[in-house]
Amino acid sequence: MVHTLKQEDLKQEADPSLKARKFVLWLFVVSSTIMFGGFTSYYIVFAASKGKGHGLVLPDVFMYSTAVLVLSSVCLFLGAKAVRKQNIQQQKMFLWAAVVLGLGFGYLQVDAWSALFQSGAALVNNNAAISIIYIVSGMHLLHIFGGLGIIGNSLWGAYTNVSHEKAVYRIEIASIFWHFIDILWIYLYVFLLLNS
Repeated sequence: MVHTLKQEDLKQEADPSLKARKFVLWLFVVSSTIMFGGFTSYYIVFAASKGKGHGLVLPDVFMYSTAVLVLSSVCLFLGAKAVRKQNIQQQKMFLWAAVVLGLGFGYLQVDAWSALFQSGAALVNNNAAISIIYIVSGMHLLHIFGGLGIIGNSLWGAYTNVSHEKAVYRIEIASIFWHFIDILWIYLYVFLLLNS
């Protein structure tokens, strides 16, 4: 097993395009972190100047969607373990579970927006802090759809029998991105809870 992993590491190091793609992904993670940091900074500045936050009780659906997203990360982690052990059936099962849970997260986000809107909190209103809730959760949802595409690429590899090295690389890319958007959502949710 150790010998196999060392061979995979050597093959990845030998192919500079794999390292370059992973570097581009890390650049995307950093730029997304900066973008969401800008959104939350704007929120703090707005709240300080107006003396108020968004003033809403966040729908419980946001809490449920957070649990669903964490569970999807666990499935992706287990899928990555299955890839490394070359257990294709488990890999497919866990990746499909991550995809279904990711779609479930998207559904719950839309449901949360509906609950916000029904409570009188529209996207366009006189409190920009309320608008930020829609903007950050909407931008995050776009990242979720991107992540589902990356997981889908790894899943496609499982069905088309790509080489083991490629399968490991694809799941690594999917894991980096998916765990990042998971941590990002937890940060955003806690931030909105603390600044209500």
